[in-house]
Order: sequence, then structure tokens, then C-alpha cells
Amino acid sequence: MSSSRAIELQAPRIFLTEEFFLDAVEKLAQRDADLAAVLTTYGRPPLWVREPGFPSLVYIILEQQVSLASARAAYQRLLAATKQLTPTRFLRLSDTELKQIGFSRQKTLYTRLLAESLHRGHFDLGELHDLHDDCARKMLIALKGIGNWTADIYLLSALRRPDIWPVGDLALATAVQEVKRLHIRPSPEKLEKMSAPWRPYRAVAARLFWHAYLCKRGQNTAAISL
Repeated sequence: MSSSRAIELQAPRIFLTEEFFLDAVEKLAQRDADLAAVLTTYGRPPLWVREPGFPSLVYIILEQQVSLASARAAYQRLLAATKQLTPTRFLRLSDTELKQIGFSRQKTLYTRLLAESLHRGHFDLGELHDLHDDCARKMLIALKGIGNWTADIYLLSALRRPDIWPVGDLALATAVQEVKRLHIRPSPEKLEKMSAPWRPYRAVAARLFWHAYLCKRGQNTAAISL
């Protein structure tokens, strides 16, 4: 093992537990009056976590550039078709079946490539648990069809990393614009610069912003899985 790899594995990992999350929410509210106002107006956001593994990554791929409701419906149809969602069972589905479930041609390709990589042992999602955020992200985006947004949402929700800030998320950008009362929606570059005061709890800040975004639109955030 290289020395750099050894350092990556030896460094302690911090994960979002319920206790850590509650503490971070309070610290962010103390630092930022606008986030404190979100808490006062809408209450505390859910922790919003997913189980690590292939099903969650497939779900996130389905969420690319579509509404949460559309992705959820397609995912439920996929679960019904496979009974148990594993790479092997996914690969048994034909392109026609996947289209009926709600997969576009591109998402069919991306998910097949992911399933094949896992099935053949060329990639192991379990290895991500021991890696730093940047290293884990690089491994994910090396897979065709998985970009920064997909990798960030997986790291944030499935691996519970506390400082992930998905600058490519449109709802997050809109929420920041609304909560911060900005004239225009911030660009990914602007979002990155704005996030400095919320380190090392940016994944918690993101949940607060999403909470405000959804509540403002009349959605029950407790019933929504991230």
C-alpha cells in the first residue's frame, strides 16, 4: 500500500449521526441568522439518509434531472420488477422493461455499466467508506454517467459525510437564493464561495436549505426521502 493510500485509510472518519446532526443544526443557527430563521419558521429538518449500496446509487441516478416524485415512482416500479435490487437482478431486465419502468436510454446505459462493474468485482462501493470525501468522489465519477452531483448526493445521504456541499443541485441553489434573499440564483462557483461559513457542516446546511425549499412549496419533508 502506498504511503498516501495508508494516510487516507488511517485518518478518522466523521459520519452524521442523529446526535451529531442535532448539534450541527444548533451551531449553524448560532452562526447564521437566516438559517436560524429557517428553524424558527419550519422547524428542524429530517436527517434524510439512505442505505449505502447499489440500490441507493441507482435511485440517485434515476433522480438526475427529474422531479423527486418521478424518480420515486420509477424506483418503486424497479423494486417491484426485481423483488430484490441487486446488480445481478438488474442485469436480467431488458431495455424494454427498463424503459417501461422509467429509465431513459442514457440512464439504462449508466446503470447497466454500474451493475456490470459491481457484478464483475471491478468496483466495490464498500471501499468508499474508508476514503476521504475527495477520493471517494473521484472513484465514483470515474464511472460513466456518475457526475459530481450524483457522487455528492451519495456521499451526503448514503455515506453521511457532514461537509458535502452539492453545488450542482438546482433546488439547493434556489433555496439559498430564497433564504438569503438574493436577486439571482447563485452559480455553482458562487455557491461554493458562499458555503465557507458553514464548514465543516455544509451537508447539514444543505438539509436546512432543502427543508426551507420544500416547506415553502407545501411539501411534508418528513415524508420525503432524500
